[in-house]
Amino acid sequence: MVLRRSRKLCLYIDTRGGSTTKDRKVIKVSLKKEGKVVGSLSADNEYGSQALLPLILKLFRTYNPGLSSQIQSGIGSWDELEGIEVETGPGSFTGLRVGVSVANALGFALGIPVNGKKVETKLQYN
Repeated sequence: MVLRRSRKLCLYIDTRGGSTTKDRKVIKVSLKKEGKVVGSLSADNEYGSQALLPLILKLFRTYNPGLSSQIQSGIGSWDELEGIEVETGPGSFTGLRVGVSVANALGFALGIPVNGKKVETKLQYN
């Protein structure tokens, strides 16, 4: 019999591309457990969307230090994830498209739901 950990984590992705300066974009990812943020990271660079997948992996490694070796060995430990929330706007079209595409790909691969959120929902990182 295989015991599976309870799924209680939700990944939040924000690639709207809020600018810190003229040419730099900010992307944010967070992990929520039972409605509370347990980890959050952001990246600020010229091509924010290119940093999304490495940032998600870094967030999971921070939350679960053994994850990197599990991923490399093909075991994976994403089974705690029960859903993904992704910002759908308003914001940079390319940034939003990348965020939604990554969220949908992860949701499909993990067999979990993906939900779009608008800025008006006032999701918080801290």
